[in-house]
Amino acid sequence: MFQQLLFAAIVSGSLYALVALGLNLVYGSLRLLNIAHGDLVMIGAYIAFWSFTLLGISPIISLFTTTLLCGGLGFLVYVVLLKRQLNAPALAQRLEANSLIIFYGLSVILQNATSLAFTATSRGYQYLGGVHTFAGVSATGNMLLLLGVAALITLGALAFLRFHIAGWSLLAVIERKDAAAVVGVDVDRVQMTSICAGFAIAGVAGVLVSMTQQITPFMGFPFTIAAFVVVIMGGLGNILAGIAAGFVLGFVETFGVALTSATYRSILIYGIFVGVLLLRPQGLFGKAVQAR
Repeated sequence: MFQQLLFAAIVSGSLYALVALGLNLVYGSLRLLNIAHGDLVMIGAYIAFWSFTLLGISPIISLFTTTLLCGGLGFLVYVVLLKRQLNAPALAQRLEANSLIIFYGLSVILQNATSLAFTATSRGYQYLGGVHTFAGVSATGNMLLLLGVAALITLGALAFLRFHIAGWSLLAVIERKDAAAVVGVDVDRVQMTSICAGFAIAGVAGVLVSMTQQITPFMGFPFTIAAFVVVIMGGLGNILAGIAAGFVLGFVETFGVALTSATYRSILIYGIFVGVLLLRPQGLFGKAVQAR
């Protein structure tokens, strides 16, 4: 029983860490909170669903097509809606407030466009649903795929930040954008790449979610809340701490529900959120955990 709960906690933590990684990339480099983040998870889920059910395309292939499509959407949002405001000092001062309207509008458009196109009916499909047992733990193939992809992306992101010069540029922009520009960092390119990567990672998470649960056009909000909770727990813009916080939330949620009831799931998540804001507004890890 304990081993099964531990495995479930790791799966949930991996998914939360992945979703929060995308949100943290956008906030860290642009200082903008993307409240449409969960809806990008939904878009990725629908891309995988329709690709598999209509075209017979494996969700593994959809991981790559979703990366391109959601990353492309991030590029459009940056170029059309954000770039001019970021580069104009007078507009940049109001961008944080304006961005809430921008991303809220994006959320409404994505939800309602998907609902109109595909109806609000819950949908799902079976892929890698076979059960594998090892060391007393039962796991479906899609859960193992989720773990593998999430580990690959999160570890790859950490390696990128630690060892690649572009990762160092991103860390510099996260730390102090003005100072990064002074030393020659192309801040505009870093911000554009970050929002594209953040959108793409959310879409990839959606593909993984679609293999393990039912999807609807309005499924994104819980993922937005979970991502915000994780980012707040880890400290806004702190990439490594955000990943660690994703696993903390996964463990608290899984074991908390097991000890109480599934009806308390939302209470646990919101309780953690409020508790961290009250007791550790800088995040559980503060400045102690850094990506480099």
